[in-house]
Amino acid sequence: MVDFDNLNQTESTKAKSRGWQGAVLKLLGADDYLLTVTSNEKVTDEYIRLGFTGGGLLSDRPVHPTMWVRIWFENKHGKLHQRAYTLVDPDPATDSFHLEFAIHDGAATRWAAAAEPGDTISSTFMGSKFAIPEPAPAGWLIAGDTAALPAINSLLDAISASANPSSAATVWFEYAHESDKSLPLRLRDQDTINWIKRDRGGDALVEAVRDAAFDATGHFGWVALDMKATRAVSSSFKNDYRLGKSGVKAQAYWRAGAPES
Repeated sequence: MVDFDNLNQTESTKAKSRGWQGAVLKLLGADDYLLTVTSNEKVTDEYIRLGFTGGGLLSDRPVHPTMWVRIWFENKHGKLHQRAYTLVDPDPATDSFHLEFAIHDGAATRWAAAAEPGDTISSTFMGSKFAIPEPAPAGWLIAGDTAALPAINSLLDAISASANPSSAATVWFEYAHESDKSLPLRLRDQDTINWIKRDRGGDALVEAVRDAAFDATGHFGWVALDMKATRAVSSSFKNDYRLGKSGVKAQAYWRAGAPES
């Protein structure tokens, strides 16, 4: 059973060492922001959404699709480590946004489950960038899972506001729990969703993508899964779907088998 006691972090976490990750980010000119919790909503039994004010983040940084920030969490050993989260519905006028957490036994979701309005946590911004390609793609191929849900929704919103808003997206979405199917995926009438149950080896989604291959020249591919699946699906989009290297944006959001913190 996860112990949720005494998990809230405050400004005092800044005094703790961020290790080599923090040192590298600082050398590269990353900026720090103190986020303040404004709300905590349980979307499903396996998914949490927290509201935040950004401590100046959205005043300093222009909003873009799939925009993300690094959050510093304290693990069971009292050490800080960072995880990246996509901003949900960022509002520059109020410097506010939401972050969403798929629940598992890790430092991030332990903190999120216990967070209350007024709690604060440190963040670092650097490296987040993405823009709708020009000319606008004829269609979209998107592969992700619950960790990528906020980014997928951000992307679908951006497509609707792009130069080709009617372009359809084919989405392969890997889920672990039946309740994941009720998550707020912002599909439009022209979009197609393929729900893929996560299997032990993590290969079901990869096989589904390969089996559906067609000549998708002129489309754009976007992939955010675990490291192994991201590589495999990205390769399939580039080769089996004929998108080429420049036609795919891929980033692994997590690594299967990595120890929890």
